[in-house]
Amino acid sequence: MSESKKINSVEEVLEKYIPKDELHKHTLELPAESKKLAEEINLELKGYSFPAAQEELRKPRIVRIGAIQNSIVLPTTDPLDKQRDAIHQKISDIIKVASAANVNIVCMQECWTMPFGFCTREKYPWCEFAEDAQTGPTISLLKKLAKAYNMVIVSSILERDSNHGDTIWNTTVVISNRGKYLGKHRKNHIPRVGDFNESTYYHEGNTGHPVFETDFGKIAINICYGRHHPQNWMMFGLNGAEIVFNPSATEGDLSEHLWGIEARNAAVANSYFTVAINRVGTEVYKNDFTSGNGKPAHKDFGPFYGSSYVAAPNGHRTPGLSRNSDGLLVTEVD
Repeated sequence: MSESKKINSVEEVLEKYIPKDELHKHTLELPAESKKLAEEINLELKGYSFPAAQEELRKPRIVRIGAIQNSIVLPTTDPLDKQRDAIHQKISDIIKVASAANVNIVCMQECWTMPFGFCTREKYPWCEFAEDAQTGPTISLLKKLAKAYNMVIVSSILERDSNHGDTIWNTTVVISNRGKYLGKHRKNHIPRVGDFNESTYYHEGNTGHPVFETDFGKIAINICYGRHHPQNWMMFGLNGAEIVFNPSATEGDLSEHLWGIEARNAAVANSYFTVAINRVGTEVYKNDFTSGNGKPAHKDFGPFYGSSYVAAPNGHRTPGLSRNSDGLLVTEVD
């Protein structure tokens, strides 16, 4: 393993070598209950804020954003219902921590309910994780949590559109803090590079660039690979987004050198907050698979490098979560 892959986080390196008086961080003191709950489930919990100058004619509009990154729970060879149930339980526990930290809007990583099996090019069993965007088991669970915690939940799923021939989509669903379905967005840009064999399962979305008005602000979702396309970010801004989430599943060799730049640059260019979220861990599959990149047959995809962060319109950003552990990043914005 290379030295870079042994690093827990970029922030650890910065804190080690940059003098403290030059490394400015606005930490957010989180409630003791949230820290206690996080410790019980071995969850990395970090809190930061973006201070804003007080205006004369408008009151502050404070919003707490939660970003969740996680690994899968069970081996990819276990029964699918057990895999999904285990991840549902893990995320339910993390959302409970988010509630204790007074989070208003929370978002998970791309296709968090399942292994990112799209590298294998096997439609079975991975398409079995697909579910209805309004009535599926994941959305039904999250509706209850959203209502119970008065929290907007942004959830990426593999969607099965039963109204149109069981078409599969990479979709993110927005649930209001009243537990109601607000709408969905389907992934605009599909990678066809390396082990990202997603076009075997679904194609580019047909929902345009929707913005969802919630009690806590106007939000949008730029799913994973869409972050490489500046016009994609721009369209969400033109449609009025104030916060744009980027739920992702991306691994080190392909994109880590770009990760800290793209969402931050988008925040500056489009005058909104961005929330970049990536999964963690290495997922190993039963069968060898190959891609069009000439690599020998292999069984794993990863490691995913986490490092989730939030960026502000003025170019400031939070430190990221670690590269290799489950985490919740809580960020207070105005």
